[in-house]
Amino acid sequence: MKMKKYNAPSIAEAMKQIRSDLGEDAVILNSKVVITKKFFGLVKNKSYEVIAGYDQVEKKSTYFPLQDIPSIPSFRDDGSTPMIQPSTPVELPKKASQVDGSAISGNFGKEIAELKSMIQSMQRMSTQSQYPDEFLPFVDFLQQQELGEELITAISDELFEYYSQNGNQITWDQMQEIAKDYLRKELYDLPISGILYDKKYINVLGPTGVGKTTTIAKIAARSVLEKKKKIGFITTDTYRIAAIEQLKTYAALLQAPVEVVYNAADYAEAIKKLAHLDLIFIDTAGRNYKEAKYVEDLKSLIQFDDQLESYLVLSLTAKQKDLESIIDQFKDINIEKFIFTKLDETNSIGTMFNLMIKYNKGLAYYTNGQEVPEDIEQPSSDNLLELFFKEILDEGSS
Repeated sequence: MKMKKYNAPSIAEAMKQIRSDLGEDAVILNSKVVITKKFFGLVKNKSYEVIAGYDQVEKKSTYFPLQDIPSIPSFRDDGSTPMIQPSTPVELPKKASQVDGSAISGNFGKEIAELKSMIQSMQRMSTQSQYPDEFLPFVDFLQQQELGEELITAISDELFEYYSQNGNQITWDQMQEIAKDYLRKELYDLPISGILYDKKYINVLGPTGVGKTTTIAKIAARSVLEKKKKIGFITTDTYRIAAIEQLKTYAALLQAPVEVVYNAADYAEAIKKLAHLDLIFIDTAGRNYKEAKYVEDLKSLIQFDDQLESYLVLSLTAKQKDLESIIDQFKDINIEKFIFTKLDETNSIGTMFNLMIKYNKGLAYYTNGQEVPEDIEQPSSDNLLELFFKEILDEGSS
C-alpha cells in the first residue's frame, strides 16, 4: 500500500484532493487538526492533515458499459433535430422560434424533469462524498434546510475536529449541538429583536406579494395593545386601491388615522398632520425592487432621516438569488433589520440564516400566518435555532 499526506484548509477540500489523486478506493489512515501560530501566538491558523493510502495490486479501471448509459437528448445551437436521439422518440419543432410552453410537454417534458432531478441528486451526492459517512445524514439535513454551502462546510469542519479528537466517534445529538453553537456564534453580533420604539417613523419596505400591509397591521396592533402607543399610518401604495382599503380597515379597528400620499409634498403634509402621535407606520408600495428605478422613486418620496428606521420584508418562499437581488438594490438605504414572512408556507428556513449572515443584518420578526395580530413572532437566536432543527426534534418525539 502506498500512502500520501494531505494538508487542506477544510476536511471537505482534503477529501476532494484524495478522491482526485487516489480515487474512490482510497482509505483514510489517519487524520488530525493542525494549529499553527503566527505573530507571537496572536493569530492562529487551523488546517487539516489527512493521511490516505491506496493499494496498487489490483488497480481496476472504472468504466460504464455503453448499454448502461442513459440516452440524453443533445441539441445543436439552432435548436434543430437532436444529434443524439432521446430514448423515447419525440417530435421536435424544426426552429427554435417555434418552441413554446406546449411544445415541451408529454414524454419530452417528463424526460427533462427526470434529467433535472438526476443532476440535482448527483450534485448533492458529490457534495456529500466530501465528508465521512457518519456525517452524511446530518449534512443532508442541512442541505434540505437550504443552508448555504459555505456554512455547511464550516460546520462540517467543526464536526470533523470533534470527530478526530474523539476517536472518530460522534453522535447525532453532538452534531446538532456543534451546528447550533456555530450558527449561534455567527448570529451573536446581529440585532435580533422587534422594533425598539426609539424612533418615531417605522418604514416598511419590500417587493409585491410579501404581505407588507398585513405585517404592518400585526406590528401596529401589538404597539397599541401591549405598549399602549398612539399610532398612525402613512401609505404610499397608491398603485393598488385594495391595498389602501386594506390598511384603512386595519386602521379603523385600531382607531388610528391614515394619510395617503402621492408625492413628496403630500408626504411632508402627512408628517405634520400626524406629528402628535407616538408612532407612525409607513406602508410603501410593493414593486419589483430588482429594478433600481423603483428604489430611486422611493428615496425621492420619503425623508430618510434620524427619526426613521427601515425594515425590509422578504418572503421565505422566494428564491434566495432573487432575494439577494432585491437586498442589493437597497444598499444605499439603511435597512435596520429584516422581516421574513410566510414561514408557514415553507419547509426550510436556511435562507433566513444565509441572508442575515451574508448581509450582517438582524431580524425584527417572522410571520407564520394571516391572522392579525397573532401570527407574528419576535425572535431570539435560540428561537431561530429551535425552528431550524424543529424537524429533527419532531422526529425524535414521534
